[in-house]
Amino acid sequence: MYGYAENKDELRARLRRIEGQVRGIERMVEDDEYCIDILTQISAASSALKKVSVALLEDHMRHCVADASTKSGSAREGKVVEAADAIARLLKS
Repeated sequence: MYGYAENKDELRARLRRIEGQVRGIERMVEDDEYCIDILTQISAASSALKKVSVALLEDHMRHCVADASTKSGSAREGKVVEAADAIARLLKS
């Protein structure tokens, strides 16, 4: 079981809200809303996705990386590198 299992319902609720935001953005485009208002909503949806990413990363470190710390050097190192790569991807976006 993955680390986010304890927060799965909360994560799914957040993702459903984000899905609603994206559908709202699509309606704004369809209705020819003001471009700055659309960009504001895109920024809000992006921010919400980043919060989900950070929550997943935190769970990963708390469970997967912590569990790997009790394993052999290569397993432990692999999980640390995996987490560092995920952080780098988040910082790029």
